[in-house]
Amino acid sequence: MVKPLVNTPVTPNHLTTGRLLFGLAAAGCFVFNETNWNLIGAFCFLISMLLDRADGELARLSGKSSRFGAIYDLVTDGICNAALFIGVGLGQMDTNLGIWAIWMGIIAGISISIILYLVIQLATEVDASAAALDSFAGFDPDDAIAIVPIGVILGFAKWLLILAAIFTPIVAIFISRDMIKRRRQAIVDKESI
Repeated sequence: MVKPLVNTPVTPNHLTTGRLLFGLAAAGCFVFNETNWNLIGAFCFLISMLLDRADGELARLSGKSSRFGAIYDLVTDGICNAALFIGVGLGQMDTNLGIWAIWMGIIAGISISIILYLVIQLATEVDASAAALDSFAGFDPDDAIAIVPIGVILGFAKWLLILAAIFTPIVAIFISRDMIKRRRQAIVDKESI
């Protein structure tokens, strides 16, 4: 899809910025917790996810990859994913979760931000390949975030929010431990050279 953009002034960072704008728009739509807004939010988040894939592909195909671009991409992922949960949390405040909904969104958002912070730190200190999260059956771990807008459309926002508030901190702990091990291994590998 990005091949037509290779020899144009469009850069991967332009696509990353588009990802950021659509991701924030999606989060804003989910705050309203109404069917039409949820559909628009899900569509915006789908575009955001496609742009997230497209920026890296354009960087590889055009040779316009940069360390800044890689970090910008990860920071944008963190902002969009955290904002998504916070938006869903704000939208669920009118349910029986009340004010706890926003706290659940914040907990899930912070947990995702911690994961991405550790990935950014390792990518900066070592390299991007050392920080890459392992994929499973062709899916990257960040692809799981697609469940959220789909769940919101299907009426499962409250349950997704509860599950996210419980499981994202647990996942953050496990990934944190993995990133620390990778960092130590990278230091050992560097010293052995």
